Amino acid sequence: MNNINFNNFEEAGQAILKFLSQRFGFKLWMITRTEGDDWIVLLSEDNGYNVKPGQVFHWADSFCSHMVQSNMPRIAPYSPDIQVYADAPINHLVSIKAYIGQPLYKEDGSLFGTLCAIDPEPQPKILVEDAPLFELIAKVLSYTIQADMKAAEYIRKAERFEMEAMSDPMTGLFNRRAWDELIIKEEERCKRYGHPTAILMIDLNDLKITNDTLGHAAGDELIQRMALALKNTVRSNDIIARLGGDEFAVMTIETNLEHAKKLASRIQNTFTKVGISAAIGFAMRNPTFGLAEAIKEADAKMYQNKVMVKSSSH
Repeated sequence: MNNINFNNFEEAGQAILKFLSQRFGFKLWMITRTEGDDWIVLLSEDNGYNVKPGQVFHWADSFCSHMVQSNMPRIAPYSPDIQVYADAPINHLVSIKAYIGQPLYKEDGSLFGTLCAIDPEPQPKILVEDAPLFELIAKVLSYTIQADMKAAEYIRKAERFEMEAMSDPMTGLFNRRAWDELIIKEEERCKRYGHPTAILMIDLNDLKITNDTLGHAAGDELIQRMALALKNTVRSNDIIARLGGDEFAVMTIETNLEHAKKLASRIQNTFTKVGISAAIGFAMRNPTFGLAEAIKEADAKMYQNKVMVKSSSH
């Protein structure tokens, strides 16, 4: 690994996995992230299990969940000797006879994910003597992840500053072109770090009626009021865009399903207080399908909500 320079966590992580695979064998080495019930593969060095980055497993089924939550052994040269590992549901998916696992941490001390390895054959018991090395590598990876995530936040801010030229003149929000570019950039980060992201699609009801009955100035004022309501409700690091006409969108980063539901509810409550009627649909990014699919799902839910509102008003 001499004379190798790493530009980011992804490059460093892949090099570490390759080094560990060459040094210790094991058919699969992974760096993962945990989010709720999901155990997301971020990077892998696979020589037999056919596990690829982006795959999602059930966290509670894994050896790693027991290693972290129940303080089970981090090195198991013959994992069936440990009853909790022998009983783990992941054994029904793949054959595992040896295991190595180390927790990876965020800056605040909470769990980010794991560095782990599995093999279908028992491994030498002397492997436990390398515990300090695995622990050191996990600490280095944790630090690299933390530094990279900090850098990503600065990059996000710089991107938004650059995109300010692509704003909707009526509302000051990002326009569709900026939204599309920011989605592409965030999807790359989602793939790298595995962080959960929610998309909200919002459609203003009755804009045409307002324009037809009260005039376009009243319609413009309604759009501006909606934009202001959104700005006052979402977090400062959330992305808000006016995609055109009466259609708005929000991307909220590092958020889970519960918080996304609460945000949608807060937005709807704010609209009600300021006399705005709008349909909202939201969806979480699925690591397998990405943000593009989340946008489609949120849009479909928004349309369903709009149909329900119209049918109930008749």
